[in-house]
This record gives sequence, C-alpha cells and structure tokens, in this order.
Amino acid sequence: MHTFTTKLVSANTRPGPSASSKQLTGSYCRTVAKRRCFSDQYQFADPKGPRKENIVRIKKLLGAFAVVLAVTVGATGCGSRGGAASPSGTADAAGSLVGISMPTQTSERWIADGKNVSDSVTKLGYKTDLQFANDDIPTQVSQIENMLTKGAKALIVAAIDGTTLTDVLAKAKEQNVKIIAYDRLINGSPNVDYYTTFDNYTVGVQQATSLLTGLGLLDASGQKVDGKGPFNVELFAGSPDDNNANFFWTGAMDTLKPYMDAGTLKVPSGQTKFEQAAILRWQAPVAQKRMEDLLTAAYSSGTKLDGVLSPYDGLSIGIISALTSTGGYAKGSLPIVTGQDAEKGSVKSIVAGEQYSTIFKDTRQLGAQAVKMVDAVLKGQEPEVNDTKTYNNKVKVVPAYLLKSVIITKDNYKKELIDSGYYTEADVK
Repeated sequence: MHTFTTKLVSANTRPGPSASSKQLTGSYCRTVAKRRCFSDQYQFADPKGPRKENIVRIKKLLGAFAVVLAVTVGATGCGSRGGAASPSGTADAAGSLVGISMPTQTSERWIADGKNVSDSVTKLGYKTDLQFANDDIPTQVSQIENMLTKGAKALIVAAIDGTTLTDVLAKAKEQNVKIIAYDRLINGSPNVDYYTTFDNYTVGVQQATSLLTGLGLLDASGQKVDGKGPFNVELFAGSPDDNNANFFWTGAMDTLKPYMDAGTLKVPSGQTKFEQAAILRWQAPVAQKRMEDLLTAAYSSGTKLDGVLSPYDGLSIGIISALTSTGGYAKGSLPIVTGQDAEKGSVKSIVAGEQYSTIFKDTRQLGAQAVKMVDAVLKGQEPEVNDTKTYNNKVKVVPAYLLKSVIITKDNYKKELIDSGYYTEADVK
C-alpha cells in the first residue's frame, strides 16, 4: 500500500492559528483477475501555506500518482482460470508446431492413429511433425530431439519403451514444451504433463471375459455357467517395456485365476507368469514362434488346446498361424483366441470364424481427446481429465483421461464397427 500526504488549504479558510483543520481521505481499489487487489490511500490536510502554491503541488502529485497507478496495475495483473493465458501457453497459439511421435508403422492401428491425430491438430490451425520410429528406441529419441530443434511447443508421444525418454523429455521441459503421453504411459519422468488412454485394467478383464464366454464358462450376459471344463489354455502377454501390458495382464489374470485355482482352467505348459508370457515389442513372429514351441512341448502327445489368451490382434494372427501349421488345427475348428485393437485383419478373421474376439478401442475418441489436450495446453488452459490416482509413472501420478472399450465378436461387429462408421462392410470381408 502506498500513502500520499500533502497540504490542502480551503478556498474559504485563511491561514492562521484559528483555522479549523480538515481531512479528506479516499481510496482506490480494483480487482485484477478476481484475486489481486491494488489499493492506495491518500490524505489531504490544510495546514499553513499559500493557496496557489499548494494547488500546483497537488496537481503535480496527482499526475505522478496516476502514472504510478497505471504502471503498477499493468505490471501486477495476472491471468484467471478457465481459459486465460498462462506463462506456459497463449490464447493466440495458432501456427504452433506440435510434434507427434508414434512407435511403429508395422501395425495398421498406429498408422491410423498418427494420421488421425495429425489431421485433427492441423484442422485447429497448428502445424504438425508426425514421425514413426519403427520400434527403434534411439530413432524415437532422435525424432523427438528434432521436433524440439524445429521449435515444437507440445509433444504427443506414444512411447516404444516407456522408460527410455527421461533425458529427451527433460530437454523438452527446459524449452517449456508440454508433453502428452498417448495410450502408453511414459515411466520414470517428472515431465509428463497429461495422459490419455483407455481403462487398460478393464481391457484385460474384457479379454479374459471373452475367453471364458467363448469356452462356455460364461453366458452372453456374463453369468457363470456351471458343470463345464476343464479346459486347456495358454497365456500370452504384451511387451514388458509397455506399461499397458501390465494392466492388461493384471486385469485378465484377476478374472481367470479363480477358474485356474478351481481346476476349471489348466495351463499345460505351466507358463503362468508375466515374464514367461510376454512378447517383446508385440511382434507377431515372436508370438508365432512361442506358440509353436508350446505346441511341440506340451501338446505333441495329442492333448487338445481349447483357448489362448492373446492381448493384441497382431499376436493373435501369429498364434493362429502356429495353430494351423504346427498344431494342425483346421481354420474352422480353432481354439478360442482373443485379441485387442479390432485391426482389419483380425476383424476379417472373426467374421470368417477363426479368431474369436477382439477389444475395440475407438481410436477416433482417443485421438480426439489427445487433440483437445494439446489445444488446451497451447492456450494455457487446464485439459479435462477423469483420473488422477491410477497412473503412477514411478515419479508422479500423471493426470489422465480414460476412455471405454468394447468386446467384439462375430455377433456384434456390425453394430460396433460398421454402423459406427469405423469400418465399412467391404473393409472386413
């Protein structure tokens, strides 16, 4: 608070011992951004002194006071919540560069995701740099570094290995670049600002549920069916460097374990640990080779395989190839094989009666959410999130927006995939 005091002589009062003393007090207060208040008080008294000289002094003082007030208010103003700009963003962010880093082009899912996100960001008036790292970690790091060199203001990153980007993300943070993890959580870095994905634990539950339904242990409504089994199954897990793989596995095993403990489900290979079931980089040839090895080791004596828990469509295709070659299963009488991502090849396989199920994660929704997040952060706003507890990347809990997924079988693929416009009928025939 600043206090200004000067002398004031009334026009009707002459100087002298008998002059009555008068005081005038005023204040100025203005709220800036609803939280900051600038307040000044000034006091005028009328002691002795020539009237004209004092009036001149008052005018000079009030002029100086007005300048100080204007500068102070301008310097101390701040943005408000709900869309106002902050030091990390600007309301006029049009034309800013957004780096989009996708893990691979070997999966049709990631190709579609990259194009969808890039097109949507461009429609908002931003520039994009879309790169695919082809499952090579140094390539992804180098691509992100190049994005920073080009002046990217935000990054959307689907990591190959969620533990290897700490250093490059630290560089991004030094440049005040916002980082959004896309579908795969980036671990070990304090510089991940937001995360958008599906409820990955639930995805694992859905995979296991569809396996149980396909085996007849659950009915269409999800109710348990007694008196069936035992069934022989084998378990596959995703890449150990992908944080989501652990969520998928945990959700699935929490669902299957009661049946395994009761002897309703048996695993003839004995490989029931994540480390034994994991497929590095989600590679279909690796899954095919593992399935071939399992068939040779545990099923060569004629033991029947009834089902396979597969966490991804790309692995499912490799597994089915092993079953029809090494296993000798006809395509019309395959074990129940699950999947994830509703890739065209697997949907075609489901329609043909080969793969039993997949999990549909509508990547249009995922992409749209990522685009909303990047638009918000570039404008200095807070993106919408609906989970602030689940996704701990070992340094911090990353605020996340979780989307819902759907089990797809031959019974509902038209409703969920064709009628929604995700695919055309011709795409999956």
